[in-house]
Amino acid sequence: MNPYENKKRWKYLLLTFAVIIAASSLWYTNFLVEGISKSERTKAEIWSETLKKMFETDNDEMMDYLFTVNDSLVVPAIVTDDKDSIVTYTALDSTKTNYKIETEKKYDPRYFNRQLIIMKSQHEPIEIQMSGQKKYVYYKDSDLLSQLRVFPYIQLSVIALFLLIAYTTFNSSRRVEQNQVWVGLAKETAHQLGTPISALMAWLELFKDKFNAENDPLVLQMENDVKRLEIVADRFSKIGSLPILTSHLVYKTVSDFVDYFSVRVSDHITFEVTGDTQQEALLNIPLFDWVVENILKNAVNAIDGRGKISVNIIENLVKEQIFVDITDNGKGIPKSKFDAIFQPGFTTRKRGWGLGLSLTKRIIENYHRGQIFVKESEIGKGTTFRIILKSSLNYVPTTK
Repeated sequence: MNPYENKKRWKYLLLTFAVIIAASSLWYTNFLVEGISKSERTKAEIWSETLKKMFETDNDEMMDYLFTVNDSLVVPAIVTDDKDSIVTYTALDSTKTNYKIETEKKYDPRYFNRQLIIMKSQHEPIEIQMSGQKKYVYYKDSDLLSQLRVFPYIQLSVIALFLLIAYTTFNSSRRVEQNQVWVGLAKETAHQLGTPISALMAWLELFKDKFNAENDPLVLQMENDVKRLEIVADRFSKIGSLPILTSHLVYKTVSDFVDYFSVRVSDHITFEVTGDTQQEALLNIPLFDWVVENILKNAVNAIDGRGKISVNIIENLVKEQIFVDITDNGKGIPKSKFDAIFQPGFTTRKRGWGLGLSLTKRIIENYHRGQIFVKESEIGKGTTFRIILKSSLNYVPTTK
């Protein structure tokens, strides 16, 4: 299985597991809330009945008993008549409902109105008969029940925040560690390549002198390949350090590499470079050639035998950008994979490492401060990659 797809599947499984845990927690909390809510409804109903009996009885002992029962069933409640005039209340904020001004007891009507609105929104009223008239008992959730309703959301939010911070920290440290390994491996590779490349250059010079093959086309091609190896080693040595960008003609840079690359693939694949020949961008040639090489190699693999690859250089005057569109008429890429192809480890080939386009994206975005993406693709018809570079129209080179 593709490593990227496998990693993606594990993420989905973990996310599903987390959702199940969250849903279970919410369901169980709601189960408890419903139970407590029913219990409080029962308390409110019993309180209403005792209140009714208190208005109806003249027995002192019964009255004491009813007061005891009434006080033991404390829920925030307001009793009103059919015109919403307040008859009595219980378990509300005493600082709002009962205070003295000039020895006369007063209450805050706005507080009562707010509480009554809350009670009406939470529960249906309990209807009772008091003194031959209908009265309505409104009540609201206790503080405990209100806190229990929001507790699971607070708990899940705190857990989610903790997991997000932990995941971000772990992912960041792991990425730094991986980068250090890759940078070390790249620099060691460049160091190891240095000796045989130097030896090959020396052997070529000796070969040209001995056989008088200074202008032999085969020797020239061998020389180009050795120089190419030298460029590859230079690329690896630059990984992990900030490359120097200088102004170059984009058309010429791309055209030179296409000329080198085209003679090393099938004759049944044709190449074409078109567009603006005068546009300059800030480039590091060895690294930018690596980008073009990776995209062209993918295009050749997509064509699989016979086809055409074209590169078009376009100027975007509005944003001082240069577009490099590389188009092939190969297999195409599903739209769902447009972003995935740039992820490390993603590959459609059995022996592929899935690092080419990932490195390409990093070189363009991190080093050249540009963009690269799949502009368009259609299965069976081909794909267009777009590279966006900063124009060096207003570039002023630094002098030392």
